[in-house]
Amino acid sequence: MFTPVHSFHCPACNSGNIYFALSTKDHTVSQMDFDIWHCNDCSLRFTQDIPAILEIGTFYQSANYISHSNTKKGLINQLYHLVRNYTLGLKARQIKRFTGLQKGRLLDIGAGVGAFAATMKTAGWTVTALEPDESARKTAAETFGLSLSLPDELYQFTENSFDVITLWHVLEHVHDLAGYWSAFHNCLPKGGKLVIAVPNYTSADASHYQQDWAAYDVPRHLYHFSPASMQQLARQNGFSMLKMQPMWFDAFYVAMLSEQYKTGKINYLSAFLQGLKSNWAALGNPAKCSSVIYVMEKN
Repeated sequence: MFTPVHSFHCPACNSGNIYFALSTKDHTVSQMDFDIWHCNDCSLRFTQDIPAILEIGTFYQSANYISHSNTKKGLINQLYHLVRNYTLGLKARQIKRFTGLQKGRLLDIGAGVGAFAATMKTAGWTVTALEPDESARKTAAETFGLSLSLPDELYQFTENSFDVITLWHVLEHVHDLAGYWSAFHNCLPKGGKLVIAVPNYTSADASHYQQDWAAYDVPRHLYHFSPASMQQLARQNGFSMLKMQPMWFDAFYVAMLSEQYKTGKINYLSAFLQGLKSNWAALGNPAKCSSVIYVMEKN
C-alpha cells in the first residue's frame, strides 16, 4: 500500500475547476483501480490519489515494462523492438530538422535503456541523458556503453546548457511538473528547442477504448495530455508551439495492449483496424493522433 497524494487543483494550470472523468485499472503491476480527473479550464487530465515520488517505484517493477527492461518477451514487445529500430533513425532526422543543426548539444530526459541517446551520440551530437530507474541505467551501460545520470541533475545545469531537450513519453511520469518546465526554460537559450512526445487522450483510439485505453497506464502516467493543455503549458512557461507531429505507430501498439486489457487476449485484426481508424482520423490533423510530438521554442 501507499499514502495517496490528492490534488485539489490542476497540476498544469492550478485551476480548481476539476472533476472526476473516469476510473481505470493498473493492468501492468498492481491491478489496482485509479481515478482520472479532468480540468475544465486547460483540459489536462490527471491521475488522482497517486503514489508519492518515493513510493511509486514499486509500480514500475515489471519485466513487461519495456522502456526499463528492454524485454523482447512476447509478440507485442518483439514488434516494439522492430518498430523502434526504424523510429530511432526517424527521431534523429526529426531533431536535425527541428533544430536546423547537424550536430549540437542534446539533453534526453527519461532515457530508458539509452537507445535514442546512443543514436544521437553516434550521429555526432554531444548527449547528456537522465534516467531514474537503476536497472535501465545498468542496461544502458551494458548495451550502449552510456553513463546515464539521475534526473535531479536537471536542476543543476547552468543557463543555456543545451540546444535541444527531448522527452519521449516521459513528461506524463514527472511528479514535479512545474519544476521541470522551469528547468527547461533555464537550460535552453532563446530559440532553443523543446521536443515532447506524449499520448493524446483526445485521439480516436482513446475514445474507442475509454477506460481500457492502454496509454492511461495508471498510476505511472500522472498526467494525460490534450493538445490544448500542451499549448497552455507552453504559453505559461515561456515557450511557443512551433508544430505538432504525429507518431503513427503508437496507435497500433496502444491498440494491441488495449485489446488485451479489454478482453483478456489480443485480437490482432481488431487492434490493427482500430489503429488504422485512429490514424485515418488524424490524417491532416496531427492533434488527433494517438501520440503527438510537440515541438516548442523558447521565447
